[in-house]
Amino acid sequence: MPISPTYLPDPQVPKLGPEFADPVEPARFPETILRFRNDRAAASVGLDTLTDAEWIAHFGRFEPLPGNIDPPLAMRYHGHQFRVYNPDLGDGRGFLFAQLREGGSGRLLDLGTKGSGQTPWSRTADGRLTLKGGVREVLATAMLEALGVPTSRSFSLIETGEALMRGDEPSPTRSSVLVRLSHSHVRFGSFQRHAFFEAPDRIRVLVDHVVDEYYPELEGANDRPGALLAAVVGRAARLAARWMAAGFVHGVLNTDNMNMTGESFDYGPYRFLPRSDPGFTAAYFDHSGLYAFGRQPEAVFWNLQQLAGCFSLVTESDPLIEALNAFGPAYRDALVEAMLERLGLKPRGEEADIALIQAAFGVLSEGGEALRWEPFFFDWFCKDEARALAGPRAESYAGDAGRAFRELLGVYQPDRAERLADPYFARAEPEELLYDEIEALWAPIAEADDWSLLEAKLASIERARTAWGLSPQA
Repeated sequence: MPISPTYLPDPQVPKLGPEFADPVEPARFPETILRFRNDRAAASVGLDTLTDAEWIAHFGRFEPLPGNIDPPLAMRYHGHQFRVYNPDLGDGRGFLFAQLREGGSGRLLDLGTKGSGQTPWSRTADGRLTLKGGVREVLATAMLEALGVPTSRSFSLIETGEALMRGDEPSPTRSSVLVRLSHSHVRFGSFQRHAFFEAPDRIRVLVDHVVDEYYPELEGANDRPGALLAAVVGRAARLAARWMAAGFVHGVLNTDNMNMTGESFDYGPYRFLPRSDPGFTAAYFDHSGLYAFGRQPEAVFWNLQQLAGCFSLVTESDPLIEALNAFGPAYRDALVEAMLERLGLKPRGEEADIALIQAAFGVLSEGGEALRWEPFFFDWFCKDEARALAGPRAESYAGDAGRAFRELLGVYQPDRAERLADPYFARAEPEELLYDEIEALWAPIAEADDWSLLEAKLASIERARTAWGLSPQA
């Protein structure tokens, strides 16, 4: 491997000790066919210099990166799944492969896998990932990043040549291994495991690790657990707000699917909203609508309460209660910020901004079947009223809600209005990622191994990302 000067390995998790992760051996796959490599993400950690053969060696056969984790580590954690506690969790089909520093920021980043084989936590599962599941995650992360949501990034997707049997898609189906680039793999459930075993010393070790590596500004805090919870509450509120502004439904907001840095990850049955619908669910097995679109802030707050319960073993309750009480205001402020960014507007002040955002949601609600979620933001970006009212959805803005929104919008100034000069905004329709399109992108891959539509879609999402110019970093 040609060593790039920007490749900075810094494995930290192995220092935590054996109670936090288990060494594992990667699966040996019959094939390793490179289907996707994220060179923009790779450049941020000094790995863009790899040849395709070297890439496959590291991210298909998992030969260790120089100076990095060897062997890989399956992280230990517990969690609430649909609010039922499960002590039989952990990395069941993935592991932590490497940790390294991001160029420029110096942030500690993780390379973790999905579909890399069985671990001590696989239970009866095969530890594999379907190729369709990998493709769906590549699409999800690209779209979320474009829409300004803090998210893991799909780093690599390699087809592995196995035939998998699954109950929720036609089988046998093709297999793959995915590598994600994330800010952290420390989950809420990582703390829950040690609370379950009544091990406050391990909770303190994990608190110190998270503060030292991800929240160095808290280093001098008198009460590290309380200060950390307050910081995580703020990050989680921002994440929830940005899901809502993006019209995104994660689908499985269990405590093991939330991490300590406020970054979205692990995309199974996700969906993007076709149109405004608080009751819209992503997972076919979410029969009660627990994780429906409109209930996501509630789900995030419930998960934060479980994390606070873990911290109660190592600190007093008052700072934890104070931190939890800050979620509501933090979420409100973050939602206003996210919606203004999506509309391309400069803030004017709390009262005016809240009124405008409420009016925007009113338009989306009144628009019903005729107004899709994403086109609303496309039409009104940077206050381009003439374009919105001359476009295909003009009738959706002619009602009472539309008039109220336009009246409030009148006093706002666009933020970086020069973005409207991008050719993206000359299109009739915006970039979307609805369920039917994902199925249409997968069909030629499944039927004829034709990847051209997927590649074109990813290129189109990238053009949208640069046009929007949003900031997803947590």
